[in-house]
Amino acid sequence: MNEIIKGKHLDFTIAEVNEVYAGAVGQLWEMLMGEEIHVGGVRETDILAEKAGLNRNTTVLDVCSALGGPARHLAQTYGCRVTGLDATVKMVDEAVRRTELEGLSDLVSFRIGNALDMPFHAGTFDVVWGQDAWCYITDKEKLVREARRVLRSGGMIAFTDWIQTGNMNDKEWEDLNTFMAFPYMETLDGYEKLLSENGFIIGEKEDLSNDFVHHCHLYQDKLRNELKDVVISGFGKELYKAADEGLDKWVRAVDDGKVGRGRIIGKKER
Repeated sequence: MNEIIKGKHLDFTIAEVNEVYAGAVGQLWEMLMGEEIHVGGVRETDILAEKAGLNRNTTVLDVCSALGGPARHLAQTYGCRVTGLDATVKMVDEAVRRTELEGLSDLVSFRIGNALDMPFHAGTFDVVWGQDAWCYITDKEKLVREARRVLRSGGMIAFTDWIQTGNMNDKEWEDLNTFMAFPYMETLDGYEKLLSENGFIIGEKEDLSNDFVHHCHLYQDKLRNELKDVVISGFGKELYKAADEGLDKWVRAVDDGKVGRGRIIGKKER
């Protein structure tokens, strides 16, 4: 039976996700998407920043900050102070290195830690931020509760994420999530419900799936043409084959309206 599958999770631990993205897979995604490693790159970062009202007085927590590309862009462009939180040691170390090279260490810092047990005091940040990364979080309600805890009164939660948008059978669901090492994808309505039930007022909820379709096809074309020989020579034919087959399943699912991307802005109730 085809359905929106709810309440089911794949058993991916933080350690397993770290192992995947500390190696060749993490490098491959940077090759496909750039160092911001999210759909739309800098343009999408600016859209989210403007909607969240970032400025030089804003303190931002970037949850699942990866290589720190968005954090550095926010500091350079808006003058805000950004703390990146990520569980992958190799990603954090590289983010620190790149930040030092760009001379931004006075505004941007990084911490190794778990998004479900954030190593920060309550009321520390003005904005909790995420871009296409919370799909890796095993307990999204706990993530939202932690975001609310570390936000100041009236603070904002602003994020984009890959989401489930349509019906799929068990095999499709497992294939798509396994390829990406997602425990599961939330729906846009599901995120709205989680935020509303945990002390946030929703300011914006937008389905970005049409743009997601466009980008997924761009990534597939880039992998099959521009990057094919590079990936095979650098990582081997097996990894290229697995990446091509997995991405093809995602492209077909995107075209069929089963998966997509969304953006949500919320304000912590006082």
